[in-house]
Amino acid sequence: MSAVREGDELDWASVGRWLRTAAPELAGPLNVLQFPHGRANLTYLLEVGGTRVVLRRPPFGKIAPGAHDMRREYRVLSRLWRSYDRAPRAYAFTDDQSVAGADCFVMEYRDGEVIREDLPASMRGYPDLGRRLVLALTDAMADLHLVDPGECDLEDLGKPEGFVARQVSGWARRWELAAPPDADPLMVQVGERLAKTQPETQTHGLVHNDLKIDNCQFDPADPDRVKSVFDWDMATLGDPLVDLGTLLHYTPSKDDPPAIQGAVRLPPGLELPSQAEVAAHYTERTGTDTADIMWYLAFARWKTATVYQQLANRTLRGESKDARNAELGASVPVLAANASELLDELT
Repeated sequence: MSAVREGDELDWASVGRWLRTAAPELAGPLNVLQFPHGRANLTYLLEVGGTRVVLRRPPFGKIAPGAHDMRREYRVLSRLWRSYDRAPRAYAFTDDQSVAGADCFVMEYRDGEVIREDLPASMRGYPDLGRRLVLALTDAMADLHLVDPGECDLEDLGKPEGFVARQVSGWARRWELAAPPDADPLMVQVGERLAKTQPETQTHGLVHNDLKIDNCQFDPADPDRVKSVFDWDMATLGDPLVDLGTLLHYTPSKDDPPAIQGAVRLPPGLELPSQAEVAAHYTERTGTDTADIMWYLAFARWKTATVYQQLANRTLRGESKDARNAELGASVPVLAANASELLDELT
């Protein structure tokens, strides 16, 4: 956590007034810090009279259709905690733009470690740590996919039939809107190939849609279990293998191109399980056949390339002062090429 980044300030007096109404049990002076690592949604730590809560709102500037949906994230987190203890509980939501300039909500704060570029001191010394962390996340994903959406009143969160086709067409539209004038034509070609070769969905369930290691939290005393999963604004009902493809994308192989490895924020030196081991572990936990998983990995590469271009555009337009995003556009051709190669292997 750090001081609020320049350009990410909100009207904290308005936030405080809303909190006193929405959560009257919170009383006292308001102190604000920011979780600075996320590249998109803005996440703040609010300390109110000694009680900590977390506020989430979309990034500033132009938002891609369907992205950064705080109402959806609030809906999921206000219910899912009943059946899935890794989901923090959301307390209050508002669409009153005078509060934070956009839809926002507050949820519970949890202590723990998030794994990024530098391994926290509290997590050092564990043997085989990289493998254990990734398999713990695989377990957390499997447990989510085994939740009955009806048990937590989320059976109408999305329309599972046709989910994969809508994902491909939706991200193709986002690429069309984000593509720069000199865009790599391979991005359009990969999207067309994905649409033509999509596998048949085996089952439907809750899908997080952005499962990766820095979207979860660990108890430093237990590296074999994920404590919390964050960033639920794209959660829906659909094909769970989309989540597994995303996780494999963020579990790079040693022979992956350097630009792909460099885009994954993991401490150097961690020995990760192979993508085949992760897929096999998921199959063991859920019984799902992962024979077509390379299609889902290709989709994850292509989707991530689109997200990177969106983030780069936001910085180039002056809507974000997060300089890290400006360089992401250079990864787009590499991700597109790798997605194309993965699809070649399926034919």
